[in-house]
Amino acid sequence: MEKHKDLIVCVPGQRLCISDKMNIAGSGTYEQQGYIYSKLAGVVKIVQEENTRTIEVHGITEQSIVPAPGDIVTAMVTIVNQRFCKCSIKCIGEIVLTRPYRGILRKEDVRAIDTDNTQMYKCFRPGDIILARVMPMTEAHTYQLSTSENELGVVIAHSEEGVAMIPISWTQMQCPKTLRKEFRKVAKVIPEQAITEQ
Repeated sequence: MEKHKDLIVCVPGQRLCISDKMNIAGSGTYEQQGYIYSKLAGVVKIVQEENTRTIEVHGITEQSIVPAPGDIVTAMVTIVNQRFCKCSIKCIGEIVLTRPYRGILRKEDVRAIDTDNTQMYKCFRPGDIILARVMPMTEAHTYQLSTSENELGVVIAHSEEGVAMIPISWTQMQCPKTLRKEFRKVAKVIPEQAITEQ
């Protein structure tokens, strides 16, 4: 047990230290408003270099990552009403979560413009898979999401026949079987090839 006496254990969202030229946020952490916070429940590791220290957090369990403000998440829409839709967050970036987190997407965070005329039923349906950005938390246990950027919104949706629909515009997807069109807030998905070429 002797070797564990110097370990610094932290929980998700715990403020670790100030973020400056000396202290840099590393893996398992994020920087917000001048401080470094932990993304994980785990052990703090400080990687000392010549003039800087990289603050890292290594998870104790196999997976204890939680969504942090600014993260892009993949979520499934579960409930849609006139003011918001509730989601189940399945992935953070490319990491598939072992347990989902609850997310909420409010009407005013669906689009960047014309938010007053947004109709939730014309943007999302239960079962849709969406890409969204995590916003700063305002209530405990629920992550507030936004799809206001062009690259965010519905990426997978199924028609009433259960067929995966094809995006045909920013606001519509079409069933390839029946050719019926349905309204959605469609994500402009950037091909991976385009990202690597930039």
